[in-house]
Parts: sequence; C-alpha cells; structure tokens
Amino acid sequence: MKCHLTAGVRALCPRCNSALYDTPYCSINGVLALCLTALILYFPANFYPVIEIQFLGNMRTTTVIQAAIEVCSQGFWVVGIAVLIAAVIAPGILIFSTLIQVLIVKYGLKSRFARKVLKQLLCYQPLIQQMSMLEIYVLALLVCDFQLTDFSKVTFGIGTFCFTMLFVVTIFMQREYKIEHMWEQVDD
Repeated sequence: MKCHLTAGVRALCPRCNSALYDTPYCSINGVLALCLTALILYFPANFYPVIEIQFLGNMRTTTVIQAAIEVCSQGFWVVGIAVLIAAVIAPGILIFSTLIQVLIVKYGLKSRFARKVLKQLLCYQPLIQQMSMLEIYVLALLVCDFQLTDFSKVTFGIGTFCFTMLFVVTIFMQREYKIEHMWEQVDD
C-alpha cells in the first residue's frame, strides 16, 4: 500500500496516536544540500588540526587521523582503530553512501545497475549510521579543553570548527534522511 502525504504531514493511529507514516520534512534537494555540505566539511575536519596544546613551552597540534595513529603507536591499537573507524572512515562512508542514494533517486536512475547499487547501499545504511560516532569526539574535545586548561593552554583550530559543523550537519542529514522513503524508490 502506497501512502502519499504532503511534506511534513504524518498519519497517526486513531487509537494510540503513534506515527504510522510520515513524509520527510526535507525535500530530496534539501538532503542533497546537506550531503554536499557534509562532504565539503569532511576533508578539513579530518586533515586540519583539531587541537593545539601548549605545555611548558612545547606546542603540539594534531588532527583526528594523527591522534588515531598515535594511539595505535602507543600500543592501544584497538582504541586507535576504533577512533579511526568511528570518527573518520564511517562518517565518510555514511556521507558518500547517502549522497549516492540521493543522486540515484533525484535523477531517477532506473537502470538495473543503479537499482542494484541503491539496494546494496540501503541494506548497509543502518550499520553505517551506527558506526559513525562523531558526537563522542566532539564531546571528547570539550572534555579535553576543561581538563587541560588548568596546566596548559588549549587552542582549537579550524579543524575543530569543521569537525563540529560536520557533526551538526550530519545530525540534520540523518534526521531528514528516511530509509523507508528511499526503499519506496526501489519498489517503484
């Protein structure tokens, strides 16, 4: 059964008032704009320094990738790999996966190959969303600032701004992205 509602409208159960069906609040163009914004922020967030610590005259800067590699080199390779996957790899895959899905739907690509790609990406989308944990690292940066300010000078770089904005844009992208609506495009 297909249900067509205008944007921002929800069908509610008359007994329990739970949402039975809702339409996305954001159009496919809005999700595309969020994907492109996240893609633009992704590279500076991961390749520019996110933190600069000045302690006893020494100054060190680090990127998210460098931090993960340093944790691995200290012998905590499981933690380093977890940081690399949750803060760098999974968000990148999430952005690219969502972008490809939106482009396939937006341009109405109905070829067998496009439908197969869309189905595969939709199957892995929930797993990718769970693996992407940008919020943990944004909170870690804030905790680091509060913990280290008593005995060192902590400065945030352009990478921190981009990383934080990437987190915010990704939240909105995931909020507006509805996998049920994407599956409907496959079933058409």
